[in-house]
Amino acid sequence: MTDLADRLRQVIPASAVVTDPDVLAAYRYDMAGFCAAGEPAVLVLPETVAQVQHVLRTATALRVPVVPQGARTGLSGAANAVDGCILLSLLKLDAILEIDPVNRIAVVQPGVLNAELSRAVAEHGLFYPPDPSSWESCTIGGNIGTGAGGLCCVKYGTTSEYVLGLQVVLADGELVSTGRRTAKGVAGYDLTRLLVGSEGTLGVVVEAVLALRPAPAPQLALAAEFPSAESACAAICAVMAGGHTPSLMELMDATTVRAVNAMAAMGLPESTRALLLVAFDGVDPAGELAAVAELCRAAGATEVVPAESQAESELLLQARRLALPALDRLGTTMIDDVAVPRSRLAEMLRGVEAIGERYGLTIGVVSHAGDGNTHPVVVFDAADSEQTERARASFEEIMALGLELGGTITGEHGVGLLKRDWLARELGPVGLELQRRVKAAFDPLGILNPGKTL
Repeated sequence: MTDLADRLRQVIPASAVVTDPDVLAAYRYDMAGFCAAGEPAVLVLPETVAQVQHVLRTATALRVPVVPQGARTGLSGAANAVDGCILLSLLKLDAILEIDPVNRIAVVQPGVLNAELSRAVAEHGLFYPPDPSSWESCTIGGNIGTGAGGLCCVKYGTTSEYVLGLQVVLADGELVSTGRRTAKGVAGYDLTRLLVGSEGTLGVVVEAVLALRPAPAPQLALAAEFPSAESACAAICAVMAGGHTPSLMELMDATTVRAVNAMAAMGLPESTRALLLVAFDGVDPAGELAAVAELCRAAGATEVVPAESQAESELLLQARRLALPALDRLGTTMIDDVAVPRSRLAEMLRGVEAIGERYGLTIGVVSHAGDGNTHPVVVFDAADSEQTERARASFEEIMALGLELGGTITGEHGVGLLKRDWLARELGPVGLELQRRVKAAFDPLGILNPGKTL
């Protein structure tokens, strides 16, 4: 470890090469549960691309594993340490290098916070759509690593659709450029898309060219109460089949509604079994909401409350943003991330409810309903080993249910350590072997985030 730290300090300031055990302990984990973490050898906080290259060259020379990290807000264990590794934090590479309103792009370093970028481009009348719930604290590099989504994915899509090009340091320290700055481009294999969602296993992103959009009109939202998951999901299907394109369509189950009320006294209707929030930001949001309100009533909504102003809309949407913090107050939480076809969303919700009943656990569900991405949140007492085992078993059954319904084990949180075994089930042996060959081409020594995803 002394030799490793000394070699790193040949190029990197001593203050940015940390071996203090207490500091290392603070950087060992991301926010995932049920994921082990090893003992890192050193934490490095580079401030330049050249310093990142030096880290990777040193790691290759000494055959030391490297675990890239952003803000460690991830929920899959992808940023967890492995024994003897270099923890490579990209937080100090945090510059917005360029905002180009003509070409509608931003060029940023990986440590830029999602919310900081959003506020910066808004000053130019532009909009960076991917908006994870942790947008005030998560980094663009972490978003790229996991292929993050967010509340507005139903209309605007996920991170992968906004990354045009990357600067990436490979395992041997070489710097490679992928992609483009142009609106179109199909030269060669799409390495940019390959790197998005690779969770630091193929290279270390040090710069990104991101596509921007014109800032949309302010959203108007409605809330619709339903007596069952089936009636709520029937409304969701009717909205999508009817050709509507909401900017947001979120679903909260009764457990989540009660938790939000308990936390923030928002006065949400606790008699509802499912609360659907729908918003539009187009040319006629009020007209769109009126049409959707009728579809909700036809599907069995017991009450539909449209907002009459942007302020009222924000109040409704705040309830959704508080969902995960509210469920966290109930105990230790394990957040799943299973996406299914929209047409099978009701089956997913009913299945999760049955799993909770079978294991005697509270499981709240919030969902990006517009794209079928569910977040079942298992609540348990981590001090109770028997209850923890039940929570783990219920988590596994939820993932199995998602695959049975034609879905995927992760819609936006990534695989990391948490779902590595489940990735093999989803891909199958041939698909898994192809991915391993790709990994070997980028990282022949296997030093980049080993043990994650594959």
